[in-house]
This record gives sequence, C-alpha cells and structure tokens, in this order.
Amino acid sequence: MEEDKTKVQAPLQPLIPDPALRRLDILVGKWDLRGRTLDTAEDNITGWVIFEWLPGGFFLQARGEIDFMGTKIQSLEILGYDPQTHIFPASVYSNMDGNMMQYYWDIQGDTVTHWTEGSTYTGTMSDDGNTLAGGWRPQEGSEGGPESTYDAVMTRVK
Repeated sequence: MEEDKTKVQAPLQPLIPDPALRRLDILVGKWDLRGRTLDTAEDNITGWVIFEWLPGGFFLQARGEIDFMGTKIQSLEILGYDPQTHIFPASVYSNMDGNMMQYYWDIQGDTVTHWTEGSTYTGTMSDDGNTLAGGWRPQEGSEGGPESTYDAVMTRVK
C-alpha cells in the first residue's frame, strides 16, 4: 500500500486556557509571609512564595520556603482548573516526604480559600492587591494542631 503524500497536515493549534484561570492572577508575584500559631503572641512562621504561570497559561506554579516553628519546609505546588467543580486542584511536592499532597483553591472576588483534607485557609486580599491576610483552621470534626491552626499575612514584594 502506497502512502498518500498529497495530504498536508495542519500545524497543531494550542488550546486556549479556561478563562476561570484568570482568577488566579491576583496571586502572581513574589510574596513574603509572616504568621503565628494561635498559642503565641509573636511570629513563629516566616517565609516566601513565588507564584508564576507556566508556559501556555494552563497551570500556575507556586515555589516557596517556610520556616514553620523552626522546621524548614520547601515546596512546589502546581495549580490547574477543574471546570466540573469550578475549583483549582493543586498538587504539592515538598521536602517533608516523598508523597504528593492534594490541595484545592478557590478565589471569589477578594476572598481566597485554600484547603486540604482536615483544614481550610480563608484570606482576604487588600484593595490594592498587595496583602493577603487570613488563617488556617481545622474543618468541622477535625482535630487542629499547629499546622492547621495559624494566622498568616502575605505581602507582595514584586
């Protein structure tokens, strides 16, 4: 059988990212983080995070480092969009162990929600978009330790 060499293949056309992904734009940039567990009056959480779009605009990555009560945590988080649930699922990889952790995000107006099994972060973005303030709390029926019960403020530095 002879191959038909007269057919011309059209170049691949990239898809367009879901417009809902634009809600994540308020996170893009470099942020400093300060916070404290609820059992102290002084900051015992510090760090930084950089949010940036991956090529194509389908995924947002967050790279960061946090000193959480003396423990250094480094992580890479990849956020996407699920049009069925209208939320942003995220996979988190850290230096704490070899397991990927599943997180979720939602942004509605100036309210940013970030959660995983057992705890939820709820924060409010300032009018100028340069401060995100909120806290992590255990979900109803979950036990809360320091890792799920703290307040944090992120300040955009770039």
